[in-house]
Amino acid sequence: METAAASNPTFPRLNEPAPQFDAKTTHGPRKLEDYKGKWLVLFSHPADFTPVCTTEFMAFAKLHPEFQKLNCDLLGLSIDSNYAHLAWVRNIKEKFDVEIPFPIIEDLSMRVAHAYGMIQPGASDTSAVRATFIIDDKGVLRAMVYYPMTNGRSIAEFLRLVKALQTSDKHKVATPEAWQPGEKVIVPPPQTQEAAEKRAKEGFEYVDWYFSKKELKPAK
Repeated sequence: METAAASNPTFPRLNEPAPQFDAKTTHGPRKLEDYKGKWLVLFSHPADFTPVCTTEFMAFAKLHPEFQKLNCDLLGLSIDSNYAHLAWVRNIKEKFDVEIPFPIIEDLSMRVAHAYGMIQPGASDTSAVRATFIIDDKGVLRAMVYYPMTNGRSIAEFLRLVKALQTSDKHKVATPEAWQPGEKVIVPPPQTQEAAEKRAKEGFEYVDWYFSKKELKPAK
């Protein structure tokens, strides 16, 4: 059976450069290069003026300051027009008193949606599914998550994931399930028999040669 990645040679891949884009948004033109030096959460939604998408956008808006603290911007996308985006943003402000502080890409041609694999034929041929991409400050795609049309995402999880990725990069560690800042991290397993023999004496919270944790020293 042909997979989405096999049928689309530009389908994004983890730890490779994110697909380039140059698009019109509600905040003016945006391209991937504009975000160099910053992290970016790029996310698509099926359509403007839909209830599930509205809840997601309000959640992104409320957590926007927390993403900003991580040097991370937000960028939405759907295949709707810029006029529809602007009307929807104004409606959210009017009906829910929530300001949407980040831009939304107009993708009527579906160029960006196809480049990022946001169009999933098994779910919809005309709308982008709920896809989320985390791109680091070097333009490398670090994580991607796809949700079905019917179910909303947990925006807090994407905030947590950005924190975890940045912690892994800075300290060369891994993070366990549901890790939160301040909790212990996982020390990468040793790669040789000699290193495995020494692991128990290295001062970590030791369970076995492949499983050890440690606390991170607070930043000064």
